[in-house]
Amino acid sequence: MALNRTGRPGALKRTLRRNVEGYLFVSPVVLGLLIWTLVPFATAFYISFTKYNLFTPPVWHGIKNYTHLLNDPLFLQGMKVTLTFTLLFLPLSICLGLGMALLLNQKVRGIALLRTAFYIPSIVPIVATIVLWIWILNPDYGLLNDALKGLHLPTGLWLSDPASAVPSLVLIGLWGVGGGMIVFLAGLQGIPEEYYEAAKIDGASTFAQFRNVTLPLLSSTLFYQIILALIASLQYFTQAFVLGGSSGSLGEPASSTLFITLYIWQVAFNYTQMGYACAMSVVLFVLILLLTLLLFGTQRYWVFYGDR
Repeated sequence: MALNRTGRPGALKRTLRRNVEGYLFVSPVVLGLLIWTLVPFATAFYISFTKYNLFTPPVWHGIKNYTHLLNDPLFLQGMKVTLTFTLLFLPLSICLGLGMALLLNQKVRGIALLRTAFYIPSIVPIVATIVLWIWILNPDYGLLNDALKGLHLPTGLWLSDPASAVPSLVLIGLWGVGGGMIVFLAGLQGIPEEYYEAAKIDGASTFAQFRNVTLPLLSSTLFYQIILALIASLQYFTQAFVLGGSSGSLGEPASSTLFITLYIWQVAFNYTQMGYACAMSVVLFVLILLLTLLLFGTQRYWVFYGDR
């Protein structure tokens, strides 16, 4: 009993030391989350109920900012543009990324070079990429129209036409799906080869192997990619901002590229209506949160985890 009593303080001391060391290691992440995420969000949520122009103290405004959203045509246009882009970009980026990963998962000569070539566009700075594509899609001297003329195909106005501006931005976004391709490729290479060998023995076709082996075992990776692509699409900003800067007016042509994030920036920093901008930010956050929770609620029906 004496050994136990004398040993207990030592054990408690070691446990306390391990706990303190653990807290110290996680403290940068916790402090970063508090300082750069939770505190700004709480502040923005409070400001959304005020009238605040950055130069005078906030004045309580109640829910007027939120009620004004329903009658603001530019806010409704911004939501329409954002949701349209998301509905176009999300399935296309997932399918293209997965398709590229399936093609680049083959064991052929030079496959490492091909993987690198398809991945490089995703690490090029966004501003450089959009500037390059503005030149490519220029209706007067752009490379795309010149190529279409050479093939005797109809040309387009692309970013200069309200009807094709968002699809053109989707095309630009698909240029960088190499990042998602790498994630899918890692998921594919994590699938044991024995499953495919068993499927071949049972006489399964290539499509049957993809449907019954690849998709179920890749579903967790697919779910992860859908979540990331959804959040990124709903927060689309930089490309539209650079495009507006090049044309001299944000959201042009005819507000067809006025994403909700771009309108929030305009209201906050051009019109200095910080309270109204924060109200729109809160609405966007709630939209992203609800859609993300909806996806998490559906994962039980189609996402396969090895321990379930």
